[in-house]
Amino acid sequence: MTRRLGWFLAGGLLVALLLAGVVSNFASGSPDGLDATARQGCTFGPDDEITGGTCMLQQEREHQLEGSPLAGYGIRGLGDGALSTGLSGVLGVLVTFGIGAGVFWLARRRPAPGGRGPGSPAGPDGPENRNGPDSRTAPEGDTGRESATGRKSAAGRKSAADWESTAGRESTAGRESGAAREAGV
Repeated sequence: MTRRLGWFLAGGLLVALLLAGVVSNFASGSPDGLDATARQGCTFGPDDEITGGTCMLQQEREHQLEGSPLAGYGIRGLGDGALSTGLSGVLGVLVTFGIGAGVFWLARRRPAPGGRGPGSPAGPDGPENRNGPDSRTAPEGDTGRESATGRKSAAGRKSAADWESTAGRESTAGRESGAAREAGV
């Protein structure tokens, strides 16, 4: 992992932890869109129990994990609601980040035994073998592959030989024009 990527991931984790641990306490206590839709058509008493009508909320059942330690956006057993919500958010972020890091670690590209193959610098995808041992790369911006015969590729890009001959003419022309300027021509 590069240093830049490490700082990026650490910054993202820090932002996620702050959002989960601090900002989550400022979430609205009002029902969200799904809850509000499920309540349509019913009437409710002062203790928020259904007193009449028909609505989707009447079909609601207790969740199978209702008694788990992190049920209800909090940690069971903590008396302080804000602390419970913040800590459960932080714990959720850390567990999610850990699972994600583990999955990426397992799915990473690894070099084949012997140091050759995809993912290794000297493998078929590496810079040494891209165009053969004697190939030369084109100037920046040209992404075409060079032809071993020195001809333009089917896409009309210049080959290594074309770049060499052009570069030779340009450097010779530059020296000649510089000499001509010095001579006053």
